[in-house]
Amino acid sequence: MFYVIGLGLSDEKDITVKGLEAVKRSERVYLESYTSILMVDKEKLEGFYGREVITATRELVELEADEILKDADKVDVAFLVVGDPLGATTHTDLLLRARSLGHPTEVIHNASILTALGSTGLQMYSFGQTLSLVFYTETWRPDSWYDRLEENLRLGVHTLVLLDIKVREQSEENMARGRLIYEPPRFMNPAQAFSQILLTESLRHPSSPSDSDKSELETNAGPQTDKGSISLLPPDQTLAISLSRIGTPTQKLISGTLTELSKLSDEEFGDPLHSVVIVGKRLHPLEFEYAGKFAVNGEKGDWWRVGQQIYGVERETF
Repeated sequence: MFYVIGLGLSDEKDITVKGLEAVKRSERVYLESYTSILMVDKEKLEGFYGREVITATRELVELEADEILKDADKVDVAFLVVGDPLGATTHTDLLLRARSLGHPTEVIHNASILTALGSTGLQMYSFGQTLSLVFYTETWRPDSWYDRLEENLRLGVHTLVLLDIKVREQSEENMARGRLIYEPPRFMNPAQAFSQILLTESLRHPSSPSDSDKSELETNAGPQTDKGSISLLPPDQTLAISLSRIGTPTQKLISGTLTELSKLSDEEFGDPLHSVVIVGKRLHPLEFEYAGKFAVNGEKGDWWRVGQQIYGVERETF
């Protein structure tokens, strides 16, 4: 049997009972190491599981999948994934490969960032498309994510933004020279994420239209260019939430406007892993109240002013 097993979000004890039983039965146990990370070392997993754990790099999974799947029709093989096992398309591909070889498969699910979003107080069915934000460079600033974000904003739904991680990545020079030298791991911090979001917003909408311009644009039935269109993401009028180490004992959430959050330092968000949520206009009063408990500057923060004046949400009384 080829098992694909979710490990949850925090440490070695987050695995389900069913998942742990499958691991203990397995002849080989692989740990996927490039789409996410746990908060503990591999050695701690080995001690708790009572099995050697083989690190599965991107190269092994994508280029040498047959090695992982070898004899899975005769013996049990476990493939461990942080979070839920089907949160990345790579793992779907691995299951398809196993089935094409005639190997029996089983998926054992677990908590992921997609389900742990409830920690924010936002309702999961009020989310739209999930986005990924990669590290920008001086010469590469992909912004296709912004179009998906605008689609969500037009619908008024919330947007989860997954932040980039770099594990076993090569520099352009080492890649060009064929040298298997890898850069130190990097994990995007919300401070950088908000900076990149605001940069893309400023490039898409170089200047904010005046009130008279807005009136003219709203009544114009013709197509609008980005430069002439009204921004759906004005930083001082858009609510957002940072999610740090969700599902762990040190999880931290911070809510506020994009402007407020962009002024915070890396240290205020703390260690990885991180995600970001852009809050949609269909914000429910209970969501507003719950997420407001994490607001920058507390009751004096702009979360409350923008939520009431721009989003049109009334505060709940308890």
